[in-house]
Amino acid sequence: MKQVLVIDLNDVDSEKRVTFLGREVKLLHRGSGGDPERVRALLAEFDGKVDAIGLDGMPAVLQLGRTQRPHRVATELLATDMQTPVVDGCGVRAGLERWGVILADRAEPGIFAQKRVLMVPGLNHVGLAQALERRGSAIHYADPVIYFGLPAVPGVGGKTTLAQAATRTLDQLQDAPFRRIHPQPGDPGHPRSPQPFLWADVIAGEIGAIRRYAPAELKGKIVVVERADEDDLADLQQRGVTIAVTIMPSLDDEDDLGRWPAAAIEAVLVALRADPTASLSEDTYLDLMADIHWSPAIRYLQPEEAGINRFAFVIHPLEMKFIHDHKLFRWTKYLPDGLVEVVAAYMPPMFISKITGGQSPTTGQRIEGYLYALGATPRQMLKHDPRFTYDRLNQAARMAERAGARIMGLGAFTSVVGDAGITVAHEADIAITSGNSLTVAATLESAKEAVKLMGATDLTKGKVMIIGATGSIGSVCARLLAQAIHDVVLVSIEPEKLIELKRTIQAETPGAEVTIATRAADLVAECDLIVTATSAFGQRIVDITKCKPGAVICDVARPLDINPAEAALRPDVLVIESGEVLIPGDIDFGYDIGLPAGTAYACLAETALLAMEGRFEDYTLGRDLSLERVKEIYRLFNKHQFKLARLRAFDQYITDEDVRAKRALAERLRDDPELLARTKAEAGRKLAEIPVMAKGVQEKKGGGQAWWLGAAALAGAVAVVAGMRRRR
Repeated sequence: MKQVLVIDLNDVDSEKRVTFLGREVKLLHRGSGGDPERVRALLAEFDGKVDAIGLDGMPAVLQLGRTQRPHRVATELLATDMQTPVVDGCGVRAGLERWGVILADRAEPGIFAQKRVLMVPGLNHVGLAQALERRGSAIHYADPVIYFGLPAVPGVGGKTTLAQAATRTLDQLQDAPFRRIHPQPGDPGHPRSPQPFLWADVIAGEIGAIRRYAPAELKGKIVVVERADEDDLADLQQRGVTIAVTIMPSLDDEDDLGRWPAAAIEAVLVALRADPTASLSEDTYLDLMADIHWSPAIRYLQPEEAGINRFAFVIHPLEMKFIHDHKLFRWTKYLPDGLVEVVAAYMPPMFISKITGGQSPTTGQRIEGYLYALGATPRQMLKHDPRFTYDRLNQAARMAERAGARIMGLGAFTSVVGDAGITVAHEADIAITSGNSLTVAATLESAKEAVKLMGATDLTKGKVMIIGATGSIGSVCARLLAQAIHDVVLVSIEPEKLIELKRTIQAETPGAEVTIATRAADLVAECDLIVTATSAFGQRIVDITKCKPGAVICDVARPLDINPAEAALRPDVLVIESGEVLIPGDIDFGYDIGLPAGTAYACLAETALLAMEGRFEDYTLGRDLSLERVKEIYRLFNKHQFKLARLRAFDQYITDEDVRAKRALAERLRDDPELLARTKAEAGRKLAEIPVMAKGVQEKKGGGQAWWLGAAALAGAVAVVAGMRRRR
């Protein structure tokens, strides 16, 4: 049996047998109190009696980035003429740290993505800092703060760069006592600035330094260290740390927690060399490290945080009312809407709220979401190049990753602008979905329910129109509706795509009757169901006055294609919004998204559903939606017991009384052609008096003087809000 001595800075005296790489090893653990003379005595006592010796906390070389300095005392200790090889952990630490971060990221994808990382310290943890930086993390160093008690400068919040840390630290530590280089848990001589710790999402480095110098409150932080024991974890838990990660491999098959430092791991590897005369080179270590099969220990210290799948969703104001109603921007109602709308589009993404309480009744899987908002209305998105929106969505994706989300949904116009999510998915590390698959499924289910409510008994004998049929949602709706209702009318301003879609439907559904047109016009008079799914502005999408008595209009567009004034002209026609969804659990959006409590838009619900299923992958992207994806998402919808919300129109629930009144009136109109003709004619006259709207968004005419008076105030306020967000 191989024997390894580990000399510690603390006062310890223990022995332990472990199995590592299939070999049994006896670990002798002795303390030195940080006294070099006691270390020399232990080296002399065990020389020739053990197979390797590891010096924990006594590095011969001090390194920060590319800057190195020798530690004079440790160099002398390692240079002692001995039979037994003596190592300090530096031969394997950087490699194991880099590998450990990769393995931890595989075990918990995105755990380090886009995080703010504070190295406590960065000294001799070059591999750890490099690996975290490769995952998009922003790295800063607490070395000057913890070693020298310097104030929290330079930089906002005391953030110190690698160059600053190296120049301040190494020259003054090469003769320092070991206990100063490797601080141990306990009370510091005087408190260190808490600002760098408050800034960070991840605190990485040495458990002793973190316990000694970090503030008592570390709520929500992730701590990544070389090794830790149960006392260390208990301390971190009490401070509110969410996750603790130990990077070094465990030397105990029954416990995955990395309890031993890099010096012990290196000494064990030295003892287990197949050739005892092999040099202690990088190649020798690499060959041995290749045989280690392990995953870093990832411990959730706050039970309520464990096992939660996280997602993010991006919204934006559909109209100016959403901006005016936000608590930070209520004052904008006193400025011209045109000005506010233009300037708000340039706002960076804002965190709005945390979505909590979602849980699958089937699997028990819990979910949480993060709601972000862009400032641009649909009209502003259309006025700008798609790159304008892509850049802001990429910012939101990085914010979501930093918060721990692994999939992000695109809401309303963000899901159709440009290439409908493809570019954003390509440029972002986080998974992306437009949510359009569930939007289609929920829309069709809601439409089917609405048609039945209006008295239809056999849907196959009806006729359906899809306006915006060549769009991403409209085309899939058309193909699926053609399979259920064989008589379909396709309306789009893209004639070539209409021809292609007609051919696709006829190939998929032989016998289907397909009519194509570039305008709905009088064709609406023949249709029992009309689905509008356009992104058009500044035009009347459908003339409701011409509709068939008792027809159903399902408005998928956001903002809506039909406005309340138009719908009121034909009280016998049932206008519904696209299918809205109830997410299972005690769901709380933390913000008024414009729907009743607990109710979500289908695109948001798809993102939550994918998180609940653990499907962290790009799901619904582009304009060519997959029928298979629509059917699959509906199976998952049923599996996790999502439900369709009650039918609504114009922010109001549709009641049984409403339906009875509409059905009765529709029946009268069907039975009395003259009454129907008079009703249509009167409705047509009233419709002519209603301005043609851009999806309900009208440009308000503000005076030029008010525009200039408000411009400076609004731009300044935007800058202040953005600055407040950066500080938070």
